[in-house]
Amino acid sequence: MNILVVGGGGREHAIVAAIERSRQDPSIYAVMSKKNPGIAALCEDFLLEKETNVEKVVEYAVSKNIELVVVGPEAPLSVGLADALEAEGISVASPKQKVAQLEFDKAWARNFMRKNNIAGCPIFDVFTDKDAMDAFIDELGNVAIKPAGLTGGKGVKVMGDQLPNLKAAKKYAASLLDMGSVVVEENLVGEEFTLQAFVDGKNLAFMPTVQDHKRAFENDLGPNTGGMGSYNAAGEILPFLTAEDVESSKQIMNDTIKALYKETGQEYKGTLYGQFMITKDGPKVIEFNARFGDPEAMNVLPLLESDYVDVLAAMASGTLDKIDVKFSSKATVCKYAVPAGYPDDPTKDREVTVGDIGDAILFYSSVYEKDGKVYTTGSRAVAVVGVADSIEEAEEIAQNALENISGDLHYRSDIGKSFLIQRRIDHMNKIRGQ
Repeated sequence: MNILVVGGGGREHAIVAAIERSRQDPSIYAVMSKKNPGIAALCEDFLLEKETNVEKVVEYAVSKNIELVVVGPEAPLSVGLADALEAEGISVASPKQKVAQLEFDKAWARNFMRKNNIAGCPIFDVFTDKDAMDAFIDELGNVAIKPAGLTGGKGVKVMGDQLPNLKAAKKYAASLLDMGSVVVEENLVGEEFTLQAFVDGKNLAFMPTVQDHKRAFENDLGPNTGGMGSYNAAGEILPFLTAEDVESSKQIMNDTIKALYKETGQEYKGTLYGQFMITKDGPKVIEFNARFGDPEAMNVLPLLESDYVDVLAAMASGTLDKIDVKFSSKATVCKYAVPAGYPDDPTKDREVTVGDIGDAILFYSSVYEKDGKVYTTGSRAVAVVGVADSIEEAEEIAQNALENISGDLHYRSDIGKSFLIQRRIDHMNKIRGQ
């Protein structure tokens, strides 16, 4: 089978690596805006092109007799790439534009949840008028402010160290009005986690729960990033969650898929990412994404025991209920090395040298290759993943690997450390009144 992966980041490197493991020995092709050396090494051929150039991507897919496409990032989905490929008779294991709105239009997504009585929807409203917005911020008190459109995981700000008071919240919210509508919602209190699922329009096959670390610096301080690293426990459930938390979250995602079809007349096919906050009242939806998380893809795809090509084909054809999707019950820790100064003032064009990373898995992200050397672009550079029987062992593998990668780089050494996980457990015990 000829398979095309669109995108050139760490998430897409993980997708390509999972396809490459298939017993079906597929021929892999890629479209990416910059040459990712990890993806390039696993491909028959690749096109260097903007992933949002729908016409060029479709033209390339047709020219290479592509039978199945996976779209990694959100931006191509938002401009209808899946629709255009399917119009050419090419199967796509990623959602069409109408249902991908769930990610790229936060205002639409919240209104959709409210209209369809989807559980876990926080108190919110959507604004284009400053005065009404200010009044709502005053009314809620503790708020989260979200631009309605795509921001690469960096546009959301919450009360606390990011927005120290109501005045700061109003000022930030007002600054976003130029870009369109602004979502103002209650600032949820609890612990964040990610639940992802393969979806074929009706059936969902769930992956292990993962916790991402958005903040740039140790101890969860500093600005939000695209994600500095993530971990999952051996088995399906994170240490601070209960089985009931996960079952409730799965139900929310099942209800969302059903309601999407009812609302749009279109089936959602592809990976669905649910970002949840576990609160004293159970799971609340922070957001949905219409694709894998980055870094969370790098935690779960190495654990996939089923043939990923079978899973992709089943998503595209609506036959996910015919296969048994299995993950190994191992723990993983993923840590990103990012350019110094990331995200606010990152260094660029600095060489990255990968030494002996031991048993860790390496995923290249936003880098480029020139004369056989790898350089940073200003965004997240390389990720390493440790896989083991416990989080503690996986963390050691990842940390040892990071220490053997050199360059003008920064990373968080605390991700996956037992003291940070214990802090989450204690936090949730306090919230639950235990």
